[in-house]
Amino acid sequence: MQYDHKKIEKKWAEKWVKDKTFTLDLKKAKNPYYALFMFPYPSAEGLHIGNFYAFTCVDVLAKYKKLKGYDVFEPIGFDAFGIHSENYALQIGETPSKMLERTKANFRQQLVSAGLGCDWTREVDTTTPEYYKWTQWIFTKLFEKGLAFQKEALLHWCPSCKTVLADEQIEGGGCERCGTIPEKKKMKQWFFKITDYSQRLLDGLEKMDWSEITKSAQRNWVGKSEGALVKFQLAKSDFPQQVCEVGLQTIDVFTTRPDTLFGATYFVMSPEHKIISNLKSQISNFEEVKKYIKKTGAKSDMERIENKEKTGVRLEGIWVVNPVNGGKIPVWIADYVLMGYGTGAIMAVPAHDQRDWEFAKKYKLPIIEVLKGGNGPYINSGFLDGLGKEEGINKMIEWLEEKGLGKRTVNYKLRDWCISRQRYWGPPIPVVYCEKCG
Repeated sequence: MQYDHKKIEKKWAEKWVKDKTFTLDLKKAKNPYYALFMFPYPSAEGLHIGNFYAFTCVDVLAKYKKLKGYDVFEPIGFDAFGIHSENYALQIGETPSKMLERTKANFRQQLVSAGLGCDWTREVDTTTPEYYKWTQWIFTKLFEKGLAFQKEALLHWCPSCKTVLADEQIEGGGCERCGTIPEKKKMKQWFFKITDYSQRLLDGLEKMDWSEITKSAQRNWVGKSEGALVKFQLAKSDFPQQVCEVGLQTIDVFTTRPDTLFGATYFVMSPEHKIISNLKSQISNFEEVKKYIKKTGAKSDMERIENKEKTGVRLEGIWVVNPVNGGKIPVWIADYVLMGYGTGAIMAVPAHDQRDWEFAKKYKLPIIEVLKGGNGPYINSGFLDGLGKEEGINKMIEWLEEKGLGKRTVNYKLRDWCISRQRYWGPPIPVVYCEKCG
């Protein structure tokens, strides 16, 4: 007699659903265990092998716990909103709602046939008002606490799709959907103020039973840095190198190494820095600058970080004053400086920073060594000469604070979370705008 595994598996999978074998009365559970895997996106005609790889691991653990006497709750549902469903619907020429009727049915059949121990009586669909009313409830609670707010943000915009693009939606310099080169555009967006919790997120990691690799990745994501915020004043370009009449405007720079200020030989801003448009009349090569800004806007932040060859354009006619020696240093814009980190501007110390060194060598900019070895002593550094690194950092910050040219600062790489993109298929933000006052 031959064992017909397909027939047997089908029989028991269907019986488990019919008999509600894995349905749990949560109120009566005495020894509860919650087993959760990531709900699939029904944005294709069927599940792929990776889905089953992930689901099976959790399901095996859930069934093991059930055999050990636990009251196991293993929910199931479909994360059906979002760009994946929207893009697939566009690709096949259907509305997302019509497409999802079919894809969810197929996904459901595949999940049942896999014999997963899910509680199908509590199936979740994120596109139903019964579900997303809770998404909206959470939003209103955050809004009431000032943690959901609107502000202008510089974003990647696809002029063809008329939508905002995330970094990962830019492929080869173009929109993943239509190939159009995106442009940078300022738009009012909704954000969650997660930066209020930067230090709390780091502190909480110490209590987590996670691997050190995972914790390290999370620390890098929050990105805590201690240093100083330094004021660089704009200088009039027609003054000699060491006699600078200070202009009215200042550009702040966050640096973890204020002690190397004597080695700052040029100054770099992100192409998106707001001060550039204010300096338009003083920049003699503004047309060249404008072209570079447009070209950089087509790149994702990831491309700009990973791109080995750094590029930039000098802002002809613009200089800033090095606060420690009064010398004028030239101002550039470059793709390797991002508006989303620090202040969107850096002091370049090519003798002690690899990126700055590569840029300086490429554009033949001065390189001044100010620190011997990794920890000192300092050279070519005025009042820091002869000191060690730690003493030098503290003395420089004290000097900047005394002169009103800077202050000790803690900076985080973490940014507030932009949650509103101009997408058709997503939960409505529960805010009503007044026609008169906005």
